[in-house]
Amino acid sequence: MSQISLEDFARIAQALADENRVRLLLALQGRELCVCQMVELLGLAPSTVSKHLSILKAARLVRSRKDERWMFYGPADPAAPAAVREAVAWTMNALSKDPRIDQDGKKIREILKVDRTELCKKHTGRGSR
Repeated sequence: MSQISLEDFARIAQALADENRVRLLLALQGRELCVCQMVELLGLAPSTVSKHLSILKAARLVRSRKDERWMFYGPADPAAPAAVREAVAWTMNALSKDPRIDQDGKKIREILKVDRTELCKKHTGRGSR
């Protein structure tokens, strides 16, 4: 792994120390998802998913953008430090054959077929997130 500060290392380690955050990180590889789609994936409260995403973002493992009423998260910015890219690659490689990650991939494909507005209504009661 390339050289980073101890603080950056601690952020990455903290982010990767939780199963749900790792599931989110891997779900975001190669795609963007809105918060409601990730809530649907994990089956957790929107506030819990948002907290997990804020930890991943603080570690620079994911990026975010707002588009109208939706908040989207996606893979790390290509300009992220090499250590971030290496941590993501290591995580992906280490879990490439994990059945839970495979199940998540299948579930995401089903979630992507559902209208985003309907998902947001289901999870927030207001049709936006």
